[in-house]
Amino acid sequence: MSLPEEVLTVSKRGKVEARRLVSRGEFAIVEYVDPNTMERTEDKVKLILRHGDGRVDEYFLIPIKGGGRRLMIEPKVKKGDRIMVLNPETGEAEPAIP
Repeated sequence: MSLPEEVLTVSKRGKVEARRLVSRGEFAIVEYVDPNTMERTEDKVKLILRHGDGRVDEYFLIPIKGGGRRLMIEPKVKKGDRIMVLNPETGEAEPAIP
């Protein structure tokens, strides 16, 4: 099969692979801060993805020792698009993905 050159890549093992779109949509990255000092409490963030078909996925991104890499973990309880976050510009609560 002939594929556009732009979609081809070479893996670490030297194998040629094609990148294929699985889903497209909107996302939000949420950090956790102390409510009194507004300083980050942990280095983890939550990635919330809303697919074009309305499905919502959530993942915690946790740094791994040695830096430069993160472990992606699905939360035990998913809140979906009901997650409310503080907008630092307005000081108001709003949905993570409006």
